[in-house]
Amino acid sequence: MTTTAPRTTPPTPTPTTQRWVLALTSTASFMVALDALVLTTALATIRSEFHASIATLEWTANAYNISFAVLLLTGAALGDRFGRRRMFVLGLALFVAASVACGFAADVGMLIAARAVQGIGAALVMPLAMALLGAAFPPDQRGRVLGLFGGITGLALIAGPLAGGAIVAGLAWPWVFWINLPVGLVVIVLVLRTCPESFGPVAPLDLGGLALAAVAALALVWALVRGNHVGWTSTEVVAALGVTLALGLVFLAWEARTAAPMVPLRLFRSRTFSAGIAASFLFYGAMYSVVFFLPQFLQSAQGFGAFATGLCLLPWTATLFVFAPLGGRLVNQLGERALVAGGTLLQAIGFAVVGLSTSPDLALPALALPLVIAGAGVSLAMPAAQAAVLGAVAPAELGKASGIFNTARFFGGVCGIALGVAVFALGGDATSPAHFSRGFALAIGAAAALSLLAAMVALALPGRRVADTAVARAQA
Repeated sequence: MTTTAPRTTPPTPTPTTQRWVLALTSTASFMVALDALVLTTALATIRSEFHASIATLEWTANAYNISFAVLLLTGAALGDRFGRRRMFVLGLALFVAASVACGFAADVGMLIAARAVQGIGAALVMPLAMALLGAAFPPDQRGRVLGLFGGITGLALIAGPLAGGAIVAGLAWPWVFWINLPVGLVVIVLVLRTCPESFGPVAPLDLGGLALAAVAALALVWALVRGNHVGWTSTEVVAALGVTLALGLVFLAWEARTAAPMVPLRLFRSRTFSAGIAASFLFYGAMYSVVFFLPQFLQSAQGFGAFATGLCLLPWTATLFVFAPLGGRLVNQLGERALVAGGTLLQAIGFAVVGLSTSPDLALPALALPLVIAGAGVSLAMPAAQAAVLGAVAPAELGKASGIFNTARFFGGVCGIALGVAVFALGGDATSPAHFSRGFALAIGAAAALSLLAAMVALALPGRRVADTAVARAQA
């Protein structure tokens, strides 16, 4: 099937309608992004209530992230085909229903299953929110509007752990999820009343690529999770890694031959694009691993409550407010290479210092300073990496490039958490503060190594002059 023109050409929305679209899509995306992080300060409570191991607990995060990462590219295509508003509302309804199920989960298995469904809903909401914004605003306003949208969504990184801690301390951990019900229902009603429907070019759905990517990702995470428990040379783990490798190769062959690939491999011919994706995968993996472990360390090893844990994380997460805008402004002056390589090196240094000094009686100031360094570094790297990826493709391919970038960062988070749990189990457990501290030191050391590897990969990015030339060429 060939790409066709959009089926409808709706009139330009009024300014009032545009404001509603911006407000509602931003609220929905903030809620979706928040749920990737809001659980972090509740993990210690959930582990205690369900008597779950660290390895089991990681699936509460990774079930959400795997569904989100694998289905993200398909979400936009479904909206183009069946209606962006319709599929956005469907995704939001699925997300809200799964949130309610998470709160009522009677055991950790039910919670993991509900989190996977949440991720499916989120994979519809996030890309279609941006598509609805793109349809509602003319080209000369989209940059400003998407900047506002990205800023509001990015607040989830700061608000997530703090909001989760406040809810757990003031109510109970299920309210971390139940709070989505009233917010989601109000947004659904208002979207149906105020947001116009729009369609995009109808292209074939790459269901074969989707299935291959999903099973390969699941097999890889399964191997990382089960390696310490059953042995890295066991039949189960070797078979899972074999499935990952085989399906990964089949996926590459499939994407190279299919008419409408989910991941156009030609984009990876650009060194800038490939290096930006690889570096993002690595440094987001490191960051998500620490997001998973650090709140548990503060509670299990240092005795902080849930809300106090959220406050303790602010020296790290709040750096996004200051350094992400600074990084965006410095990209054209310094080039992507300096910001991504330098920023991820700072993250590596910050995480390494925490790992080397970790103990149950680690003083909070000694923890805060390296976290500020790590947070400042990754906040500089994030906008520069995205600029490198999007600047390496032609304007017509920005949607695909953005989808691949977001898929890479969420799947990086999945692998980072899985690797961190595997390393944690080599020398630690949750039986005592001392044992948890030893495992945490290993896990954050692995995150530092991932960050250092990201810095090395980022050296393949262009400097300022080459970057400017590449952007000009792509826009020509």
